[in-house]
Amino acid sequence: QIVELIDRYDEECVTASDKIGFIQDSKANKACTRKITQVPKPMKGPIHVYYQLENFYQNHRRYVQSRSDQQLRDKDYKDPKAVAKACDPEATTGDGSLIVPCGLIAWSLFNDTYAFSVNKKSVTVNKKDIAWASDKNSKFGSNVFPVNFQKGGLIGGGNLNDKLPLSEQEDLIVWMRTAALPTFRKLYGRIETDIMASDEITVVIQNNYNTYSFGGTKAVVLSTASWIGGKNNFIGVAYVAVGGICLLLAMGFVVLYVVKPRALGDPAYLSWNKEAAEYSH
Repeated sequence: QIVELIDRYDEECVTASDKIGFIQDSKANKACTRKITQVPKPMKGPIHVYYQLENFYQNHRRYVQSRSDQQLRDKDYKDPKAVAKACDPEATTGDGSLIVPCGLIAWSLFNDTYAFSVNKKSVTVNKKDIAWASDKNSKFGSNVFPVNFQKGGLIGGGNLNDKLPLSEQEDLIVWMRTAALPTFRKLYGRIETDIMASDEITVVIQNNYNTYSFGGTKAVVLSTASWIGGKNNFIGVAYVAVGGICLLLAMGFVVLYVVKPRALGDPAYLSWNKEAAEYSH
């Protein structure tokens, strides 16, 4: 059985009245400690840690097109002008140098961080293999390294390690698989140990990501998973709705058949039956 804990923290982690000013202040202390004491049932590892955003439209046409797949795959791309055009408006720095990875999606990389402890004992969040293997192997090159990232006129989200190729920067790979709906979750990591029902979970959050400018919300989610994945109410509701519609249609056809049955045709008029009758005569 899936156990899921959700803790929204965007409001409680900012005490200042000017939330946008606070989140944009690079000198402000953005550390925030949250306690989750109501663990309803034992959670068997691995426990998946997600960040959840609401009112963030990653499916916006201008946003989702602002990327260059050829730049992400290989450093030896042939057409820098086409790359810059694809990544507009986050393609180059002020002096015209190309940004790698360029585009709005990479520029807005989520950068809140979570540190967990259970009963005051620190637990490690495993951030390996959180991205799809097909994305790491096919869409992000092992010879492509960040260049001029977050060095434009306006800083977006998180930064990247200049010494690691994009194929190893899994937080970026997860983020760049854009969501279809404005409320979405993305995998942050996994806690490999079990958590009991009586345990107290403490999360130290670095509240860096600006969702306040567009009225978005943020939450950290802890969830176990079954063989078909985590908790997903949408699939259950969709199955029930489609099943209900099919049942109503079936009942409607039964009533229609009882009230006004369809007259059966005479099989004697079938072509092969007519030929057989003519042959017998």
